[in-house]
Amino acid sequence: MADAETITAAIANNVRAQRAHRGLTLDALAARSGVSRGMLVQIEQCRTNPSVTTLTRIADALGVTVARLVEVSDTPVVRVVHSADVATLWRGDQGGSARLLVGSDAPAILELWDWRLGPGEHHDGDAHPAGTREMLTVLEGELSLSVYGKRHVVRRDEAVLFSADRPHRYANEAEGPLRFIMVVTEPRETPDL
Repeated sequence: MADAETITAAIANNVRAQRAHRGLTLDALAARSGVSRGMLVQIEQCRTNPSVTTLTRIADALGVTVARLVEVSDTPVVRVVHSADVATLWRGDQGGSARLLVGSDAPAILELWDWRLGPGEHHDGDAHPAGTREMLTVLEGELSLSVYGKRHVVRRDEAVLFSADRPHRYANEAEGPLRFIMVVTEPRETPDL
């Protein structure tokens, strides 16, 4: 896996490059993303490792995936992501982790994640942009998925598809480990509301 320093440097370079490509100032990106100008400066100067929530807000404001922001190398036509290059973007207190395996922002915004939650762990997801959907399958254990306050249980070898443009929570309320694979898809254009 890529070490934290390498990922932080990639994030700094990619955020700066994506912002420059769009002709955005730091103030404009701050206004679009809801991330403070000071935090953006720290990110672009490689002085902080931003949270998944912060990365998601910046990616949404730039119209790219989180995967594009943490990408360590350029994207060829065929891209094999080696285990050493997989970015771990969240770690839980009980050994849980969220690893962004691969992502694409053209022609569709897609991300493939490998999640693990220890007993008692949870992760709260902010509402994604309108039209974002998540689908996942449980490989081990039992997932307690709450979407907009309503709880759903997804067991091993079961799958679920849901609208992720509202608050959601992944939780392991069982005694053993939980592992699931998740795909996130986000529309290129925000639908009219």
